[in-house]
Amino acid sequence: MKKLRFLLLFLVSVASLNAQMKIGDKALMLDDQLQSTIGETTSLNDSKKDNGILVVFSCNTCPFVVGTEDFPGWERQYNQLYATADSLHIGMILVNSNEGKRQGVDSYEEMLKHAEAQHYKMPYVVDVNSTLANIFGAKTTPHAFLLNSEMELVYMGSIDNIWDKDRKEDIPYVYRALNELASH
Repeated sequence: MKKLRFLLLFLVSVASLNAQMKIGDKALMLDDQLQSTIGETTSLNDSKKDNGILVVFSCNTCPFVVGTEDFPGWERQYNQLYATADSLHIGMILVNSNEGKRQGVDSYEEMLKHAEAQHYKMPYVVDVNSTLANIFGAKTTPHAFLLNSEMELVYMGSIDNIWDKDRKEDIPYVYRALNELASH
């Protein structure tokens, strides 16, 4: 049975290397248990609430996550995103799929330290072989995916537009998507 499960997971992973979820697609790996910094394992289904779940691919080190002198980074918004999602009965999970640095700055031990330093309120989990990221089509960190109560994709993209130096106004993409999802 384990060999069959591994083979199926491998085939899904290979097939998804060039794929990306599209709006309306149902997420896979819903019940796969992922090691969490809150001291237990969790899955997408475990972390989902009545109206769905916000999945954010993140890591400990990406300058777009943690920020730089010139860029504030999105991580500073994670706990507020969690509070907003929670108030709308939407779960939230952070997924570290940075396999390239798994033995160093993005190891589970470093994730524990990072989650504590950032006072994360949501589960921060390890995507050991980047399988979940490949299935979702996550290309960067952070990369947000909002799933409805049926675990169908309703939004994917950036948290907001702070990356655009020529922006005329801040546009809170994920906050808008959360509110839209909760209103249906």
